[in-house]
Amino acid sequence: MIGLVAFGLLPLAIWLFLLAARGLYWLTRERDDRHEPPEPTIWPSVIAVVPARNEGDVIARSIGSLLGQDYPGSFRAILVDDESEDGTAEIARALDASGRLTVISGTKRPAGWTGKLWAVSQGIALAIRDEPPEYLWLTDADIAHAPDNLRHLVARAEHGKLVLVSLMAKLMCVNLAERFFVPAFVYFFRMLYPFSWSNNPKAKTAAAAGGCMLVGRAALEAGGGIAAIKSAIIDDCALGRLMKAQGPTWIGLTNRAFSTRPYADMGEVRRMVARSAYAQLDYSPFILAGTLIGLCLMFVFPPLAAIFGSGAIRVAAGAAWCLTAISFQPMLRFYGRSPLWGFALPLTGIAYAVFTLDSAIQHWRGKGGMWKGRAQAMAER
Repeated sequence: MIGLVAFGLLPLAIWLFLLAARGLYWLTRERDDRHEPPEPTIWPSVIAVVPARNEGDVIARSIGSLLGQDYPGSFRAILVDDESEDGTAEIARALDASGRLTVISGTKRPAGWTGKLWAVSQGIALAIRDEPPEYLWLTDADIAHAPDNLRHLVARAEHGKLVLVSLMAKLMCVNLAERFFVPAFVYFFRMLYPFSWSNNPKAKTAAAAGGCMLVGRAALEAGGGIAAIKSAIIDDCALGRLMKAQGPTWIGLTNRAFSTRPYADMGEVRRMVARSAYAQLDYSPFILAGTLIGLCLMFVFPPLAAIFGSGAIRVAAGAAWCLTAISFQPMLRFYGRSPLWGFALPLTGIAYAVFTLDSAIQHWRGKGGMWKGRAQAMAER
């Protein structure tokens, strides 16, 4: 009986530990609209690099937002068309009335590279060929930016002498699938990579969000360039680790960069998560098993025991469930969603556990890291 009670208390202990001792990940304190830095007296040069593969449905908005930046310094953009078949390059070229956009056709991906990173590397090679900029702005083809976003990115980097400033672009959260999955996706990302730890130069944790990354060009070159992470499936966090080895970095939430990519249903979310979830676990079946057990303790046991249990176990499980819901409130507020969604987080957690298992299955079937029709995951190490 004592052992059963102790087991029933375990989920509550896990949640108490997470909320108190994991960098307060559940709060939304790291945002680019808080404690904004002063603008520099001299604005450094910046070149944006955008990899794009079959992005014809969203490219006009993202490239238009880049060309509409009110940045006072030297700025231009390079789009690398990664063998698109939907007219992505032609749509982008038609937007350039200022001459600040260069569109190039990417070459075939070499062995050992992921498609996105190979496209990025080609864009960077062109960017630094003649007059290397002081900063490279790496952004995705489905991310749009407020006109002042680059100003704020550069101001933060210059003021803090940062080698990397990254913003977690705000994802679309309109339809039912997005409301159910999107805030939780960002919540879980912050649980894995607490922003406060990543922003602390003394902490080992390093993270970045691939949709919006301002990178110090010299620091990137000192770290070996994009080639140093050429096979990374979770390329943004790999870049975060690479850059943090060169100097301080910063990551935060934002309303200045936002995704234009809708997630129509659960299937699209599943594919997005499954692309990298098993890579996050280092392709280890043992870590996978431990992760699934942990997710069951965190998200399956508390609601079931709170509803069907009794005595001390029921009380402890109910408390764990309430802590789950409470920890989700700051992210729900950030996305403008009802507080009641907090009590549905266990269901979302279970779904993400299923997606993680699916990611492993896809890898075992030779289809790991699927992106734009390419299976890119490397062999298990």
